[in-house]
Amino acid sequence: MRVTTALLPVASLVTCAAVFPTVPASAGTPQPRVVSENPVNTTPHVLDGIVNAFALVGRTVIVGGEFTKVREAKGGEDLPRANIFAFDLYTGRVLRGFAPDLDGPVAALAAGPDNTVYVGGGFGAPERALVRLHVADGDPVEEFSAPAYGGKVTSLVRLGDALYVGGDFSRIGRSPRTALARVNAETGEVDPTFTVTPGDGRRGDPRIYAMAAVRDRLVVDGRFSTLDGLRRPQLGVIDLTTGRVADWRTEAYAPACKADFPSYVRGLDLSPDGRYFVVVTTGGPARGTTKLCDSAARFETYAKGEAIRPTWVNLTGGDSLYAVAVTGSAVYVGGHQRWLDNPKGADTAGPGAVSRPGIGAIHPVTGKALRWNPTRERGIGVKAFLTVKTGLLVGSDTTELGHEYHARVGMFPAT
Repeated sequence: MRVTTALLPVASLVTCAAVFPTVPASAGTPQPRVVSENPVNTTPHVLDGIVNAFALVGRTVIVGGEFTKVREAKGGEDLPRANIFAFDLYTGRVLRGFAPDLDGPVAALAAGPDNTVYVGGGFGAPERALVRLHVADGDPVEEFSAPAYGGKVTSLVRLGDALYVGGDFSRIGRSPRTALARVNAETGEVDPTFTVTPGDGRRGDPRIYAMAAVRDRLVVDGRFSTLDGLRRPQLGVIDLTTGRVADWRTEAYAPACKADFPSYVRGLDLSPDGRYFVVVTTGGPARGTTKLCDSAARFETYAKGEAIRPTWVNLTGGDSLYAVAVTGSAVYVGGHQRWLDNPKGADTAGPGAVSRPGIGAIHPVTGKALRWNPTRERGIGVKAFLTVKTGLLVGSDTTELGHEYHARVGMFPAT
C-alpha cells in the first residue's frame, strides 16, 4: 500500500545497509479503473481540525492530523482522539483500544511490521517527533528509538528493513542528520552509510516535504536547492543501490513563484510500476510563463541527465495542490483548486479549463483531466490520499465530499 502526504502548517484547530525487496514496496496500489464518484457511507467523521496522513495496517486504517474528536458514520458518542485514531477499512468501526495521547500534530504515517505503525509529526517536542506504535493498543514499541531533534518529521517511507525519515530536523538520536535519514525499521538505529544531505533551504532550513520509493530509487521533494552539494532545486532522485544522488536533475522548479512561496513543491507519488512519478505544487498563478506554480507534473524515474523536463504539466490557474496518488489508471490530485487544464488562467478559468473543485483525476499518459468530478468543499484542501485495492481514501479539513457529508475522511470505492 502507498501513502502520500504533505504538511501545510495549521495555525490552530479553529482555523484549521538495508535489505530491499525485488518488487515495488512503496509505489502506488494499482487500480485497473477510475474509482466511483459516490463515496462509501461507512467512513468515520473527524469532527474538527485537519487530516494529514493515512496508513493501512492489515485491514486497519490509521489516520493522523490535528484534531481532538471523531464519530462513527452510524452515529453514537463523540470519541476523544488526540491527533491520531484507527478504524476498520471495511466496517468503519473506530478501534476503541487505539487512542495514543499525542500532544502535537501528526504529519506522516507508515505501516510497520508486526501490526505496528510509524508516526511522525510535531509532537513530543523537543525530542520525539517519531514513534512506532502497536496498533492493538496504541502503546509504543519499546525496541524502536529514533527521536528527532531540532524540527518535525513530515514524511515517512518504509522499504524492506529500512525506514526513510524526512522533515526539517537536525538530528536523529545521537546522529547528525539534516532533514533526511535512513533508520533500521525494527530498532530505529540510524544507518551510517546513508548520508545524503539536503542543502540551501531557500530562506529557511532545508525540509523534505514528500518522499516515495520503489526498488532502487527514492524520490524526494522539499525546501532545498542541493542534495550532497549537487544542484537539485526542490526535487531529486537518490539511487538506493549506492546511497548517492542519482544522475537525474531538473530545472523545472528552479524559477520562483510568488514571493510568499520560496519553496512550492508539496506532494509526490510513484506509479505502481515505479517508472514515473507525479509532483504537485502551490506557488501562485503562472499564466504566460513556463513556471510550474500550482501544477501537477509527471517525470520519468529512470531518466538521466542534467536537464530533465516533465513529460506533461497540468496547471490549475492559481490554486494549490497538496496531495497526489498514482494508480496506473489515474493520477488523483487534491488541494483547494477550482480548475484543471487551465494553463492560461490566473485565478480565472482560461480557455479549455474544466471545473474540478477540490479534487480531480488526470490521465497518466496525456496529462489531461479525466471526466471524474465528484467535487468537494475546498477549504485548505486535500492533504492526504491512500490508495487501497478497495478504493481511494481522502483526508482534508472540510466536511463535504461527493455532495455528501463526510467530515475530513472519505473513501471512493473501486469500480
